[in-house]
Amino acid sequence: MKYKISIEKVSNVDEIREYWTKDDYIQLLKKFDFPDAEDSDPENLRELLFMAISDFEPSEAAKLVLEYKLGEQLSEGQIEQISNDMLIDTVCEEYPEMELQAPLFHVNQLLFKAFNGKFPSSSATIIHCSITPVNEAAPSNLSKKSVLRLLNDGLSDRNIVKRLFEEQMNGNAEFPEAENIIWNLEVSENDHFKITTSGNLIKKEEVIASEWEKEIEDEEDSDK
Repeated sequence: MKYKISIEKVSNVDEIREYWTKDDYIQLLKKFDFPDAEDSDPENLRELLFMAISDFEPSEAAKLVLEYKLGEQLSEGQIEQISNDMLIDTVCEEYPEMELQAPLFHVNQLLFKAFNGKFPSSSATIIHCSITPVNEAAPSNLSKKSVLRLLNDGLSDRNIVKRLFEEQMNGNAEFPEAENIIWNLEVSENDHFKITTSGNLIKKEEVIASEWEKEIEDEEDSDK
């Protein structure tokens, strides 16, 4: 199936604020011993949390946020280690379990903001593009792996995803990692796609083409 890809905008951001909900802020405020969080003005919850967090040592604050967000995925020892490592390195960019890189990014950047830069900063890349079937019969409900394969020709050869997953990006191997390379995939009217990924995996400057056509295998005919 053949598609036309048109890049509309590529942004590099240091947080995705909508990731954290009102309930997240309330629950975190409770962990940081803030009284009556539920009665606070929703507009002020974020700033109240930052004030509460700043009363704690950075590593202790990191531990509490990690326990809240990843307590079911990480052991106590892992949380202890990561909470210390986060002060000297962007753990979210190199963490070996790719499914944890996105939540670790959100935790890292919340702490980075709360402590005014005491934690190393990371980034996310947001790509707005249209992906239009050249053949009207081609499906428009594309999976993350198909979207990555379609993006392949528009990325610099220096891109780490192209280098690490060359066979997968070219459709020659199974590609389960795609689910965690793309953190979020939103599709709206007129075949518009909003792709959110790690700023370490796809850098803004590595999107080097603005428009191209690409043919990929029909997903129904592929088990990759």
